[in-house]
Amino acid sequence: MPEHLSTIEVARMLGMAVRSVQLMVDRGTLEAWKTPGGHRRITRQSVERWLASRAGAAPAALHAPSPVPPAARPSPLRILLIEDDKDHQALIAQLVRRHLPQAEVHLADDGISGLALAGRLEPDLLLVDMMLPGIDGATLIASLRSHPMFKRIRVAVATGLGPEQLARYDGVLSRVPVVHKSRLAEELPALLNALADTAAARPA
Repeated sequence: MPEHLSTIEVARMLGMAVRSVQLMVDRGTLEAWKTPGGHRRITRQSVERWLASRAGAAPAALHAPSPVPPAARPSPLRILLIEDDKDHQALIAQLVRRHLPQAEVHLADDGISGLALAGRLEPDLLLVDMMLPGIDGATLIASLRSHPMFKRIRVAVATGLGPEQLARYDGVLSRVPVVHKSRLAEELPALLNALADTAAARPA
């Protein structure tokens, strides 16, 4: 078993885009060195250590079978919230329990661990804060769009940014539903109901 991995191999293991893995190396999150040809080689130990510490997964998760696509899974629905504010985590989880009581809610505190968790869970809904530590919401969404796996996942944004601030992200947020944190109780239920309707329409 090789002790050093390419960025492509690590991206496949974590269910991330290659660019996201490169960012993790640049930030020192993963240990790596460069070959004479300029290619990154990442230590398997640092990948296993990151999985164990950030996502609560055992190193054996690197060798686990690929997750089942959402379309092939029975209920309950899976919702992954990537949000670093504990109060908003609690409020959103409460709203989900109220409107989709059978849904599973999974939480990540930052963009990097959120990407890794999304790759393993393949949630039905990925709800992302725009202002995140590690990788901001815009970069995270761009990474998702570059990865074929995530074309099956519905992505939405929960944000406290105002219209003028959001305008800077028009390209990234094209066709992405936006829920405003100041109006969570009013706007999130419609998104959850649409998710439930889509799931109900899937062929058995």
